[in-house]
Amino acid sequence: MGTADKNLARMRQNPRDWRIEDLKAIADRLGIAYRQQGTSHVTFRHPSSAKVTVPAHRPILPISIKLFLAMIDAVKEGE
Repeated sequence: MGTADKNLARMRQNPRDWRIEDLKAIADRLGIAYRQQGTSHVTFRHPSSAKVTVPAHRPILPISIKLFLAMIDAVKEGE
């Protein structure tokens, strides 16, 4: 089990206290593109699924983490 998988498992158990850098690291490992063009939000997008926009400030709300995890699940199902 890789680092990204361990972090995803920890996110599922506790969707609180995550930083935007953690989400970006997971996105990089899974091939999900993201952009933050001078705004306070980061948009994660994979060609096979919808986009998810997450506020870049702390704390990241648990609903944003759950939406991010749902996008990850959709990407993994499509593989």
